Amino acid sequence: MRIILNILAIIFIVGWILGVFVFAAGIMIHILIILAVFALIIKFLSKPI
Repeated sequence: MRIILNILAIIFIVGWILGVFVFAAGIMIHILIILAVFALIIKFLSKPI
């Protein structure tokens, strides 16, 4: 579960960086950074299996 959250966070952060600096996608691209932060918070709060 922790590996999946790491992968999701990385994908969301890379997507956010591309959206902000390459595509200028507007305010909707900031949803990706919110999802990435949310995934990282869940990762840090979850117990290791």
